[in-house]
Amino acid sequence: MRTPAGIECKYFYGDYYRGRNHEECRLLMNSSLKWAPELCKTCPVPSITRANACQYMVLIPSIKRSPVTLFKPRVGVTAFCEKTSRKGFDPHIGCGECHPIMPLIK
Repeated sequence: MRTPAGIECKYFYGDYYRGRNHEECRLLMNSSLKWAPELCKTCPVPSITRANACQYMVLIPSIKRSPVTLFKPRVGVTAFCEKTSRKGFDPHIGCGECHPIMPLIK
C-alpha cells in the first residue's frame, strides 16, 4: 500500500473505507513503537524490501533521534537472518549466505 510519503510499503496499512481514516505501520506496531506519518518520509524499509526479498531476513525497527537531524525522529532498522542467525549486516544486500553473490565471469 502507498504510504503518506507516496512510496509503496508492505508494512503500511490504511483503512479509508466509508470515510474512515485509519493508518498504521505494522512493522512498528508489532515492535510496540509509536508510528507517525512523518516517519514514512525517511524510512529505509521500502527501499530495503525492493532491494532484498530474502524470506529469512527479519527487520527489527527502532526509532532514533540524532543531533544531525535536529532531534527529529527517524526509523532505524537492523536486520537478522533466521537461517544463519546472523545480525548486523547491510539489509539492502543481505547476509551473503542465502543468496550468494555470483563471481565475476571472465
